[in-house]
Amino acid sequence: MKKVLSTIVAALVAVSFAGMVFAEEAPAPPATPEAPAAGEVKKEETKTVKKAKKKILKAKKVKKDMKEMKEKKMEEAPPAPPAPAEK
Repeated sequence: MKKVLSTIVAALVAVSFAGMVFAEEAPAPPATPEAPAAGEVKKEETKTVKKAKKKILKAKKVKKDMKEMKEKKMEEAPPAPPAPAEK
């Protein structure tokens, strides 16, 4: 029985080691395409810059709206009732 278990353990170790060896071998990176023309890069950059600016403006607007809502709530909130007097 002991020999059977040691054989099974040895087989499992061998399989796991083989899996680690294959997992570590990274495939070669794909060939890089030719560099795009300078105009194309600039267009892509401007698009991303415009999108980033829109996001920033939207975030600022949301922040401003939240601040206004908070101020409005503070104005509308009724005052807290007075605490009962202790005897």
